[in-house]
Amino acid sequence: MDLGLKDKQVLVTGASKGIGLATATAFAREGARLVIAARNEAALREAANGLREQTGVDVETVTADLAHETDRTALFDAFPDTDILVNNAGAIPGGRLQDLTMERWQEGWQLKVFGYIHLCKLYSAAMMSRKTGTIVNIIGMGGRAVRADYICGAAGNAALIAFTNALGAETPASNVRVFGINPSPTLTDRIVTLSRARAKAQFGDEDRWQELLQEDKFPFGRLKSADEVGALAAMLCAPQVHYLSGTVVDIDGGGQWTSS
Repeated sequence: MDLGLKDKQVLVTGASKGIGLATATAFAREGARLVIAARNEAALREAANGLREQTGVDVETVTADLAHETDRTALFDAFPDTDILVNNAGAIPGGRLQDLTMERWQEGWQLKVFGYIHLCKLYSAAMMSRKTGTIVNIIGMGGRAVRADYICGAAGNAALIAFTNALGAETPASNVRVFGINPSPTLTDRIVTLSRARAKAQFGDEDRWQELLQEDKFPFGRLKSADEVGALAAMLCAPQVHYLSGTVVDIDGGGQWTSS
Protein backbone atom coordinates (compact mmCIF):
# COMPACT_ATOMS: atom_id res chain seq x y z
CA MET A 1 0.00 0.00 0.00
CA ASP A 2 1.40 3.38 -1.00
CA LEU A 3 0.98 5.68 2.01
CA GLY A 4 1.33 8.82 -0.11
CA LEU A 5 4.18 10.20 1.96
CA LYS A 6 6.83 10.46 -0.76
CA ASP A 7 8.67 13.81 -0.70
CA LYS A 8 6.78 15.02 2.38
CA GLN A 9 9.06 16.88 4.77
CA VAL A 10 8.90 15.07 8.10
CA LEU A 11 10.48 16.40 11.28
CA VAL A 12 11.04 13.86 14.07
CA THR A 13 12.37 15.00 17.44
CA GLY A 14 14.31 12.72 19.76
CA ALA A 15 15.25 10.75 16.65
CA SER A 16 18.78 9.56 17.44
CA LYS A 17 17.57 6.25 18.93
CA GLY A 18 14.60 4.22 20.11
CA ILE A 19 11.09 5.08 19.01
CA GLY A 20 12.22 8.33 17.37
CA LEU A 21 14.73 6.61 15.13
CA ALA A 22 12.30 3.81 14.32
CA THR A 23 9.68 6.41 13.37
CA ALA A 24 12.13 8.28 11.16
CA THR A 25 13.03 4.98 9.50
CA ALA A 26 9.37 4.19 8.78
CA PHE A 27 8.87 7.54 7.05
CA ALA A 28 12.16 7.20 5.17
CA ARG A 29 11.03 3.88 3.74
CA GLU A 30 8.01 5.72 2.34
CA GLY A 31 10.27 8.22 0.56
CA ALA A 32 9.79 11.17 2.89
CA ARG A 33 12.39 13.93 3.24
CA LEU A 34 13.62 13.78 6.82
CA VAL A 35 14.73 16.26 9.41
CA ILE A 36 15.82 14.58 12.64
CA ALA A 37 16.59 16.42 15.86
CA ALA A 38 18.22 15.37 19.13
CA ARG A 39 20.67 16.60 21.76
CA ASN A 40 23.54 14.18 21.13
CA GLU A 41 25.34 15.29 17.97
CA ALA A 42 27.39 12.11 17.54
CA ALA A 43 24.38 9.82 17.97
CA LEU A 44 22.35 12.00 15.62
CA ARG A 45 25.04 11.86 12.94
CA GLU A 46 25.24 8.07 13.27
CA ALA A 47 21.45 7.78 12.98
CA ALA A 48 21.37 9.98 9.88
CA ASN A 49 24.11 7.98 8.18
CA GLY A 50 22.26 4.76 8.90
CA LEU A 51 19.03 6.17 7.46
CA ARG A 52 20.78 7.30 4.30
CA GLU A 53 22.45 3.93 3.83
CA GLN A 54 19.24 1.95 4.43
CA THR A 55 16.82 4.04 2.42
CA GLY A 56 18.71 6.52 0.23
CA VAL A 57 16.50 9.40 1.37
CA ASP A 58 17.56 12.97 2.08
CA VAL A 59 18.22 13.44 5.82
CA GLU A 60 19.03 16.70 7.57
CA THR A 61 20.05 16.87 11.22
CA VAL A 62 19.56 19.48 13.92
CA THR A 63 21.43 19.25 17.20
CA ALA A 64 19.18 20.93 19.74
CA ASP A 65 18.11 20.72 23.36
CA LEU A 66 14.37 21.05 23.03
CA ALA A 67 14.00 21.65 26.75
CA HIS A 68 14.95 25.23 25.86
CA GLU A 69 12.53 27.64 24.21
CA THR A 70 15.29 29.21 22.12
CA ASP A 71 16.23 25.85 20.57
CA ARG A 72 12.59 25.07 19.79
CA THR A 73 12.13 28.45 18.12
CA ALA A 74 15.34 28.03 16.14
CA LEU A 75 14.18 24.60 14.93
CA PHE A 76 10.91 26.05 13.71
CA ASP A 77 12.65 29.00 12.05
CA ALA A 78 14.93 26.59 10.17
CA PHE A 79 12.11 24.31 8.96
CA PRO A 80 8.83 26.28 9.03
CA ASP A 81 7.30 24.44 6.07
CA THR A 82 7.38 20.98 7.66
CA ASP A 83 4.49 18.81 6.44
CA ILE A 84 4.53 16.34 9.34
CA LEU A 85 5.85 17.00 12.85
CA VAL A 86 6.45 14.03 15.14
CA ASN A 87 7.01 15.13 18.73
CA ASN A 88 8.97 12.38 20.43
CA ALA A 89 11.77 14.00 22.46
CA GLY A 90 11.30 13.44 26.16
CA ALA A 91 12.59 11.48 29.12
CA ILE A 92 10.40 12.08 32.15
CA PRO A 93 12.02 10.39 35.17
CA GLY A 94 10.57 7.46 37.07
CA GLY A 95 10.02 7.51 40.82
CA ARG A 96 7.37 8.22 43.43
CA LEU A 97 6.36 11.71 44.53
CA GLN A 98 8.80 11.82 47.44
CA ASP A 99 11.64 10.41 45.32
CA LEU A 100 11.76 13.40 42.97
CA THR A 101 12.86 16.93 43.63
CA MET A 102 10.88 19.77 42.15
CA GLU A 103 13.89 20.46 39.94
CA ARG A 104 13.58 16.95 38.43
CA TRP A 105 9.85 17.53 37.83
CA GLN A 106 10.59 20.79 36.05
CA GLU A 107 13.41 19.28 33.96
CA GLY A 108 11.23 16.39 32.80
CA TRP A 109 8.30 18.61 31.92
CA GLN A 110 10.38 21.28 30.18
CA LEU A 111 11.51 18.80 27.54
CA LYS A 112 8.45 16.67 26.99
CA VAL A 113 5.37 18.53 28.20
CA PHE A 114 6.32 22.14 27.44
CA GLY A 115 8.50 21.05 24.53
CA TYR A 116 5.54 19.35 22.84
CA ILE A 117 3.19 22.22 23.64
CA HIS A 118 5.54 24.87 22.29
CA LEU A 119 6.35 23.02 19.06
CA CYS A 120 2.64 22.35 18.54
CA LYS A 121 1.96 26.06 19.05
CA LEU A 122 4.58 27.04 16.48
CA TYR A 123 3.84 24.41 13.85
CA SER A 124 0.06 24.25 14.15
CA ALA A 125 -0.17 28.01 13.50
CA ALA A 126 1.95 27.67 10.35
CA MET A 127 0.06 24.59 9.17
CA MET A 128 -3.34 26.17 9.80
CA SER A 129 -2.26 29.20 7.82
CA ARG A 130 -1.24 26.94 4.90
CA LYS A 131 -4.38 24.79 5.34
CA THR A 132 -2.34 21.59 5.44
CA GLY A 133 -0.21 19.59 7.84
CA THR A 134 -0.12 16.83 10.46
CA ILE A 135 1.24 16.69 14.00
CA VAL A 136 1.82 13.42 15.86
CA ASN A 137 2.54 13.43 19.59
CA ILE A 138 4.23 10.26 20.87
CA ILE A 139 3.02 10.30 24.47
CA GLY A 140 2.80 7.07 26.49
CA MET A 141 0.49 4.66 28.29
CA GLY A 142 1.75 6.09 31.57
CA GLY A 143 -0.91 8.75 31.09
CA ARG A 144 -3.68 6.13 30.95
CA ALA A 145 -2.52 3.31 33.24
CA VAL A 146 -1.11 5.57 35.94
CA ARG A 147 1.39 4.29 38.49
CA ALA A 148 2.67 5.88 41.67
CA ASP A 149 6.26 4.92 40.78
CA TYR A 150 5.98 6.89 37.54
CA ILE A 151 3.98 9.78 38.91
CA CYS A 152 5.84 12.55 37.08
CA GLY A 153 5.34 10.78 33.76
CA ALA A 154 1.75 9.86 34.58
CA ALA A 155 0.86 13.49 35.17
CA GLY A 156 2.83 14.78 32.20
CA ASN A 157 1.49 12.20 29.77
CA ALA A 158 -2.10 12.68 30.97
CA ALA A 159 -1.72 16.41 30.35
CA LEU A 160 -0.40 15.78 26.83
CA ILE A 161 -3.24 13.38 26.07
CA ALA A 162 -5.80 16.05 27.01
CA PHE A 163 -3.81 18.70 25.14
CA THR A 164 -3.73 16.56 21.99
CA ASN A 165 -7.46 15.84 22.22
CA ALA A 166 -8.25 19.55 22.52
CA LEU A 167 -5.90 20.82 19.82
CA GLY A 168 -6.82 18.03 17.43
CA ALA A 169 -10.47 18.94 17.78
CA GLU A 170 -9.77 22.54 16.71
CA THR A 171 -7.37 22.10 13.79
CA PRO A 172 -9.57 20.19 11.29
CA ALA A 173 -11.40 23.45 10.59
CA SER A 174 -8.12 24.46 8.91
CA ASN A 175 -7.51 21.06 7.29
CA VAL A 176 -4.78 20.19 9.83
CA ARG A 177 -4.63 16.95 11.79
CA VAL A 178 -3.27 16.51 15.33
CA PHE A 179 -3.31 13.13 17.03
CA GLY A 180 -1.22 11.09 19.42
CA ILE A 181 0.12 7.60 20.05
CA ASN A 182 0.46 6.03 23.48
CA PRO A 183 3.14 3.32 23.47
CA SER A 184 3.23 0.87 26.36
CA PRO A 185 6.67 -0.43 27.51
CA THR A 186 8.82 -0.83 24.40
CA LEU A 187 12.09 -2.67 23.90
CA THR A 188 14.42 0.37 24.01
CA ASP A 189 17.13 1.82 26.26
CA ARG A 190 14.41 3.92 27.85
CA ILE A 191 12.59 0.94 29.38
CA VAL A 192 15.85 -0.28 30.90
CA THR A 193 16.43 3.12 32.53
CA LEU A 194 12.92 3.21 34.00
CA SER A 195 13.13 -0.41 35.15
CA ARG A 196 16.41 0.29 36.92
CA ALA A 197 14.76 3.15 38.81
CA ARG A 198 11.83 0.93 39.79
CA ALA A 199 14.14 -1.90 40.88
CA LYS A 200 16.11 0.47 43.07
CA ALA A 201 12.91 1.73 44.72
CA GLN A 202 11.35 -1.73 45.07
CA PHE A 203 14.35 -3.92 45.86
CA GLY A 204 17.04 -1.44 46.81
CA ASP A 205 19.11 -2.79 43.91
CA GLU A 206 18.85 -1.35 40.40
CA ASP A 207 20.70 -4.37 38.97
CA ARG A 208 17.56 -6.46 39.58
CA TRP A 209 15.68 -4.51 36.88
CA GLN A 210 15.16 -7.58 34.67
CA GLU A 211 12.93 -9.11 37.37
CA LEU A 212 10.42 -6.38 36.54
CA LEU A 213 10.40 -7.19 32.81
CA GLN A 214 9.10 -10.73 32.59
CA GLU A 215 8.14 -10.75 28.94
CA ASP A 216 5.73 -13.66 29.29
CA LYS A 217 3.54 -11.34 31.39
CA PHE A 218 3.11 -8.91 28.49
CA PRO A 219 0.53 -9.17 25.66
CA PHE A 220 1.73 -11.55 22.93
CA GLY A 221 4.37 -12.79 25.38
CA ARG A 222 6.83 -10.02 24.56
CA LEU A 223 7.62 -6.35 24.73
CA LYS A 224 6.72 -4.58 21.53
CA SER A 225 9.40 -3.20 19.25
CA ALA A 226 10.06 0.45 18.47
CA ASP A 227 9.50 -0.41 14.80
CA GLU A 228 5.84 -1.17 15.54
CA VAL A 229 5.33 2.34 16.94
CA GLY A 230 7.13 3.90 13.99
CA ALA A 231 5.07 1.93 11.49
CA LEU A 232 1.85 3.01 13.20
CA ALA A 233 2.88 6.66 13.10
CA ALA A 234 3.62 6.51 9.38
CA MET A 235 0.39 4.67 8.57
CA LEU A 236 -1.76 7.11 10.53
CA CYS A 237 -0.17 10.07 8.71
CA ALA A 238 -1.29 8.68 5.35
CA PRO A 239 -3.92 10.73 3.50
CA GLN A 240 -6.04 7.58 3.34
CA VAL A 241 -6.89 8.16 7.04
CA HIS A 242 -7.27 11.94 6.80
CA TYR A 243 -10.31 11.93 9.12
CA LEU A 244 -8.17 10.96 12.13
CA SER A 245 -7.63 13.90 14.48
CA GLY A 246 -8.18 14.79 18.11
CA THR A 247 -7.56 11.29 19.39
CA VAL A 248 -4.72 9.34 20.98
CA VAL A 249 -4.24 5.74 19.86
CA ASP A 250 -3.09 3.24 22.49
CA ILE A 251 -0.59 0.65 21.25
CA ASP A 252 -0.40 -1.64 24.28
CA GLY A 253 -1.64 -4.99 23.00
CA GLY A 254 -4.74 -4.63 25.18
CA GLY A 255 -2.58 -4.74 28.29
CA GLN A 256 -4.51 -1.96 30.03
CA TRP A 257 -7.53 -4.27 30.22
CA THR A 258 -5.73 -7.24 31.80
CA SER A 259 -4.82 -7.83 35.42
CA SER A 260 -1.21 -8.84 34.68
